[in-house]
Amino acid sequence: MAVQTANDRSVSDLVQQLSAQTGELVRQELRLAQVEMQEKGKRAGTGAGLFGGAGLVALYGVGFLLAAAAMLLATTLEPWIAVAIVGGALLLLAGLLALTGKKQVDQAMPLAPERAIETTRQDIDHVKARASG
Repeated sequence: MAVQTANDRSVSDLVQQLSAQTGELVRQELRLAQVEMQEKGKRAGTGAGLFGGAGLVALYGVGFLLAAAAMLLATTLEPWIAVAIVGGALLLLAGLLALTGKKQVDQAMPLAPERAIETTRQDIDHVKARASG
């Protein structure tokens, strides 16, 4: 059986091949988009968790600072200083957690699958170029 060259193939064979290749290309682009969205979802989830942790730690920090104010009214020296230091340290930790969470959420944005969109555009441009020339 002889091997057909591109010039020997019929239009229906070429259309059938184009259809099969287009279907495979669409499936690959959808897989890429799915993987990209999973990665972004993980980052967004981590960022949201860190924001939640920051809020909880800030709540404890405020509680310690309120305890420090109460102790300040009750006594005038050492115990309230220790509690104020602990409260301040908790608030500092909350700030660090919030900044880290913000960074994670920023890295996950935008939520669109950018790589999949770009490669799809490249594929469309390639098909257009091949079809016209």
